[in-house]
Amino acid sequence: MDTNSLVTENVADTFSQNLYNEKIQQIREKIASVVVGQEMSTDLVLTALLANGHVLIEGVPGVAKTLIARLVSKLVDADFSRIQFTSDIMPSDVLGTNVFNMGTNQFEFHRGPAFGDIILVDEINRAPAKTQSALFEVMEERQATIDGTRYPMGDIYTIVATQNPIEQEGTYRLPEAQMDRFMFKVVVGYPSLDGEVRVLAAHNRSQAFSRLEDIAPVVSKQELLDLRRLASNVFIDEKAMRYIATIVQSTRSHNSIYVGASPRASIALLQASKAFALLHGRSYVAPDDVKILAVPVLQHRISLTAEAEMDGITVQKVITEVVNSVEVPK
Repeated sequence: MDTNSLVTENVADTFSQNLYNEKIQQIREKIASVVVGQEMSTDLVLTALLANGHVLIEGVPGVAKTLIARLVSKLVDADFSRIQFTSDIMPSDVLGTNVFNMGTNQFEFHRGPAFGDIILVDEINRAPAKTQSALFEVMEERQATIDGTRYPMGDIYTIVATQNPIEQEGTYRLPEAQMDRFMFKVVVGYPSLDGEVRVLAAHNRSQAFSRLEDIAPVVSKQELLDLRRLASNVFIDEKAMRYIATIVQSTRSHNSIYVGASPRASIALLQASKAFALLHGRSYVAPDDVKILAVPVLQHRISLTAEAEMDGITVQKVITEVVNSVEVPK
């Protein structure tokens, strides 16, 4: 390829990134107009969407977990499906089942709500282990196998799940293998005082936060795929990759950690850092991207020792110690 062709290609890539940076800004502005005081949480959900990863949103009732998930799905022109997990839900209620057609004397597969583009799984920890296992294959391989037949999911298949951390009755702890399939665990906390005042002011002006019918999509399926391609092409140098690997490796030798993070965590932190950089209009990964994302990527993938738990040490504190112990690349 000659020099002129390379210049033309670079200009085209720059134009493409600028165009999609505008799209990303539109998405963030629309979210900010509806969800107040949860900017970091919404940025993490958008990062997972750009990085082709699933996300688990955890928080007490009333902090906009479900609203964030529904709003993000509305901004993408894609098929949205919602599954309300309960203690009596069965795998066939999620994936679907074969039904005998009396007219054709054949079984026909009726797809469940797990088939779609963006799937909201509300209160995921209310389903028993048998139903949780129905999500293992679709989360990792983007396909479902029903009675020996493989059914692939769509190109932008993404699961956004929510759970309540404080309510124990009628809930089940998610298996570690399933937790590891989520790119992020986003802990949604209470808004700040100023943020809550803004929420009250908006409601006082009769702004109905829960009405999403008027929200128009900002990006199409193809545009989301293009954004994911741009995210995968974000530059990261070898020093930053070694920085990621060292952080994850350090979780396996920390005194307070019983089970450290796997190589899947390293890959997730790499992909997330590139998507986070794109979300903020950059074409390269900075060490701060890795530091910001280390907790949401790692906090659901490690287990503390019994001694650390008895001492009241939190996972977030341990991860912060690990990150701070690793030298930041220059």
